[in-house]
Amino acid sequence: MSYSALVLLVLLGLLIYLLYTEKLHPVVSFFLVVATLVVLGILTPEEALTGFSNEQIVVIALLLVISSIIKKFEITGLIFSKLLGKEERYPFFLAKMMGVVSFLSAFLNNTPVVATFMPYVYQWGRNKGISPSKLLIPLSYAAILGGTTTLIGTSTNLIVNALAVESGLKPLGLFDFLYAGLPAVLVGTIYMVLFGHRLLPEREDILSSFLKGKREYLIETVVPRFSPIIGKTVLDAGLRNLKGLFLVEIVREEERIAPVSPKDIIREGDALIFAGDPDSIVELIKEKRALTLPSDCHFALSQKIEVVEALIPVNSSLVGKKVRETGFRAKFDAAIIAIHRDGERLRGKIGEMVLKPGDLLLLLAGEDFWSRVKDSDDMFVVNKVNETLTVDSKKALIFLFLFLLVIALSAFGLFPLFKSLLVLLAVIVLFKMATYGEIKRSIDLNMVMMAAFSFAIGIAIAKTGLADFIAHKVVAVAGELGVVGALLSIYIITNLLTEFVTNVAAATMVFPVALSVSKFYSSSPPELFILTVAYAASASFMTPIGYQTNLMVYGPGNYRFKDFLRVGVPLSFLFMSVIILLLSLRT
Repeated sequence: MSYSALVLLVLLGLLIYLLYTEKLHPVVSFFLVVATLVVLGILTPEEALTGFSNEQIVVIALLLVISSIIKKFEITGLIFSKLLGKEERYPFFLAKMMGVVSFLSAFLNNTPVVATFMPYVYQWGRNKGISPSKLLIPLSYAAILGGTTTLIGTSTNLIVNALAVESGLKPLGLFDFLYAGLPAVLVGTIYMVLFGHRLLPEREDILSSFLKGKREYLIETVVPRFSPIIGKTVLDAGLRNLKGLFLVEIVREEERIAPVSPKDIIREGDALIFAGDPDSIVELIKEKRALTLPSDCHFALSQKIEVVEALIPVNSSLVGKKVRETGFRAKFDAAIIAIHRDGERLRGKIGEMVLKPGDLLLLLAGEDFWSRVKDSDDMFVVNKVNETLTVDSKKALIFLFLFLLVIALSAFGLFPLFKSLLVLLAVIVLFKMATYGEIKRSIDLNMVMMAAFSFAIGIAIAKTGLADFIAHKVVAVAGELGVVGALLSIYIITNLLTEFVTNVAAATMVFPVALSVSKFYSSSPPELFILTVAYAASASFMTPIGYQTNLMVYGPGNYRFKDFLRVGVPLSFLFMSVIILLLSLRT
């Protein structure tokens, strides 16, 4: 192994560590690695920036815009209400829901599909007395499965295709993934409908648990000036045995008092952190006037209080910011009264907490909340669905027809996908189907930048000889199993990486290795090894952190890490078996 390959291996280890621990934003982690490679001379500046001019990276950005506009027209919500809204029985609903979501995810970005469907699925379960934990993992899995069937079904497929073209291989077609992907979707859906749903927990959703006084959320209150409890002990102030509430911490300037003793003295300006029921907090404030909510929540005392549950997605601009830095009240006409983050013990004032992907927020929503959150991708409302779908049917049908036309032209090789999407975007702007501001907001710069930087890392892995070094090891492990063993080894390596870091990182790191391995099996087309990387990088079923849709349903479904293991391990094995079997038949 050369010196440059050894340095790169260390940097890749650092990248995996940073992505797994979330110490830095993923884009920052990728940038630091690429910047280091340039400074050390392993990559030239041109190689580092190659991804930004790559056609497939631009296609990802264009598809994000298209998916956002489809979400705006509420086309997926309309499809849900027409096809699934009247279904009564759980197994049939599960089958239809997974079928519809898989189909849509084959052509649309997975995140907006899940974001749009989640409130409807959530509400359907409530109406039927079925726990969301029985519905939301299947929703995420359906989106993942569907995304593996076409070139545009997931950004991972497009990145793998971009790496293939850069390596001098023939570009993958729109439906080249269908051969193995469609049977895998069918097997995965049958598994979930017949067996997988039995492994899902029947657990009360977070909001219901919270309203019953479970201690998963923290709520902040403040002791105002002239409060009658100033100078009293916690016990004398009547804060020791409150119904539905538990005083977990007192924050006093830089001092934190936890656990709270009955003898602790209450002072003016103290922040009292409770765990429990928001309604009980409001009643306490109204009755005793001893406490108040933080200044951002004051409107709640004079208006009808609407408690809304919302989810922070991976690409939200709120991620990484302290609550007090987000301008939340001004932006959304809502106040954050509680935060839930599974697996982490939250402490301190709400305003000082740094928001992370997957956080569940309990909000006190003002009158303008719904109009402001409608077109925002910064958070997804989980627990409430507007009764009336405000669909502009004429524009929606025109847009849907144009999008399907683009897909058809690309599928039959009549017009390149990149050019078709550009023409579609021009039509969108020309006929004012979306404003410039909406288009700008819908482009996920974090995703585009991460994809571009990952492209540079893939070049470095091939350039330094690290790919060839690892390829020799893979071939040695494959042994007498030959091509099947090699495909299996590549799949397992990629899939394990994607479960604990990101699908983009996994595909980028393993692609050069897969390409090098393919050279040892000249009788088999290299496309088989490339497709294996793409399938494995997208098939994240075993952990909530491997794929963004899993993280999206993690909190709302009140899941535990082990829930994904219990349901996802058998599905991962089935999916892998179908993919490897069908690909090996083409050798």
